[in-house]
Amino acid sequence: MRSNSARRWLIRGRVQGVGFRYFAQKSAASLGLSGYTRNLDDGRVEVYAVGPEEKLSEMAGLLHTGPRWAEVRGVEEQEVSVQQYGSFRIEP
Repeated sequence: MRSNSARRWLIRGRVQGVGFRYFAQKSAASLGLSGYTRNLDDGRVEVYAVGPEEKLSEMAGLLHTGPRWAEVRGVEEQEVSVQQYGSFRIEP
């Protein structure tokens, strides 16, 4: 069995108030990823996901586009340590 990796993305642009966290949750669930997403005080959205490398790459592609009303102006991606989550959730 291949081990999981983890990624953290910081997405900037018009990404709060446009359903971005719900989009991230739905996308992650469809890819079988666990982790979380949340709004940051500076207007960005943070996404942390754990799963197979190829699924994380798919997730990255989706985050660069975002939901219909979003306007993604930048995505910072970091390789981070793996933490265990039972599902993918939206944090307040």
